[in-house]
Amino acid sequence: MNNLKQVVKKKILLSIILVINCQTYPKNIEILKPLPSNTSKSVRNGLDVLIEDYPNILKDKKVGLVTNHTGITKNLENNYKVFQMNPDIALKKIFAPEHGFFGEASAGAKVNYKNKNFKKAEIVSLYGKNRKPTKNMLKGLDLIIYDIQDIGSRFYTYISTLGIVIEAAAEQDIEIMILDRPNPISGQIIEGAILDTSFKSFVGYYPIPIRYGLTVGELTNMAINENWLSPPPKKVTIVKMDGWRRSMFFDDTDLPWIPPSPNIPNLETAIIYPGMCLFEATNLSEGRGTYKPFLQIGAPWIKKDLINQLKTLKLEGVIINFTKFSPKTIPGKALNPKFENDTCYGSIFNITEKHKYKALETALRKISIINENYNDKFNFNSNTLNKLYGNNSLTNYLNTLSQSNNLNKQNALLDLLHKEGKALKRFSKKSLKYYLYN
Repeated sequence: MNNLKQVVKKKILLSIILVINCQTYPKNIEILKPLPSNTSKSVRNGLDVLIEDYPNILKDKKVGLVTNHTGITKNLENNYKVFQMNPDIALKKIFAPEHGFFGEASAGAKVNYKNKNFKKAEIVSLYGKNRKPTKNMLKGLDLIIYDIQDIGSRFYTYISTLGIVIEAAAEQDIEIMILDRPNPISGQIIEGAILDTSFKSFVGYYPIPIRYGLTVGELTNMAINENWLSPPPKKVTIVKMDGWRRSMFFDDTDLPWIPPSPNIPNLETAIIYPGMCLFEATNLSEGRGTYKPFLQIGAPWIKKDLINQLKTLKLEGVIINFTKFSPKTIPGKALNPKFENDTCYGSIFNITEKHKYKALETALRKISIINENYNDKFNFNSNTLNKLYGNNSLTNYLNTLSQSNNLNKQNALLDLLHKEGKALKRFSKKSLKYYLYN
């Protein structure tokens, strides 16, 4: 049996390699590959590949840079400083996404950098008055570079900013360059519902799963080829990483971890986030206002016996224990969190096997159990949940549970997961041809 599994794995890997080697891209997409000089087994992100392998490609370009505090080299140098030290590069504008240029703002906080600049490079917030750069903001630019570390979850808004910027640049005939970085929660695992475009929003900009298993470069490649962005860009250059493989989580690389936003302090939180973020749409605390956001979920009315029910599910790759916590305002991390200063009771999740942990199934089973046991107290915002989940199947499922006493709740959830699984297989097959890495 083990030999058979090895044969199947080898065939799958070979098919991926063949697809990548045989890929052709539209004329408006150029893939810059690392030069074959990296004799070590270390990973270089797109920024380092650009600097080390293509030092003259930005010469005489008037550049706009979409970035934040995560846009660093392997040696912790900020991208904008590297560009500004090169006299041949004219960095004119810096565009900052949600959470700000320095990663200083909590979720949803508007950011304004009026009259702020670094050595004549004006800083513009794309999470304030404008989420789309205006014609005036883009005036005079030849190229916009995107360089942000993402976490591989559809509702993490950096990729929404990416899509909006590509569309804005296309309207002004400006070229785009993507400096690729790792998907920190691996490129092999996909989970969750695929976005129904009728629920498109800033927390869901593409028809992809919640955990989509692509790098930002690959997502861009897919979005353009599948015509998800309009109008199509004049030209997009994707600078590939060196040494990254799909099986890698971030801690399998030797790159420095920089928390991509205030409430994603570590890799464990990034792995658990695609599921537990759904609790933002409920009246349970998702742990904001504590130093373990998304790892602990609770409310003042949760009882300890909930843990026993969760443990009977024997969910893979995770240990679940009872916890209590009191959310508080933490400047730059959480402003007026749910149940502020109240004691919440609930569960804390510790990932033991990251390759086996199923973020969405774990979250859905917890939501289902809470809905079943605390039907008189549990509530959710349907509009928000639909946007996060990507369609209305989860809210329909929860509403059905509330209205029916005869429904086999376990089978109903399995049906929901099975339906998702079929759609995920189709997405996986479609996305294969846009892979840039084995």
